[in-house]
Amino acid sequence: MTEEKNTTKEFKGKYISSVGRRKTAAAQVRMYKNGSGVVLVNNLPLKVYFPTVDLQNTVIRPLVVAGLEKKVDLSVIVKGGGKIGQATAVGHGVARAILANDKEAKPVLRAEKLLTRDSRRKERKKPGLKKARRAPQWSKR
Repeated sequence: MTEEKNTTKEFKGKYISSVGRRKTAAAQVRMYKNGSGVVLVNNLPLKVYFPTVDLQNTVIRPLVVAGLEKKVDLSVIVKGGGKIGQATAVGHGVARAILANDKEAKPVLRAEKLLTRDSRRKERKKPGLKKARRAPQWSKR
């Protein structure tokens, strides 16, 4: 058995907890005040778990809008969905955590549409169709 080296940072102290959701992805966010801007997603650094810049920006956008990008640490557990849905769920959870910490940030977060839960989901498949709305190809003969 090989012993894995734990390179992730362990957070200590009180935190603000919140949940963010998008499609089938759900993110549990813990925001630690008086941090240095460390973001861990499923015990991996943000840049490792979300390799593209767009996904990283989606996650930290609420922090940038509220001006907290180097003042708090985040520990996130995200499950379900794909990477884009997960990134949006984490961003939603971060915005909710900021709101729980500071009520004055609500107008700023609301103006950027970061507190709104995107409720769009995949439409169910109907019987007799190939997908939700796609009918089989029609042939004349």
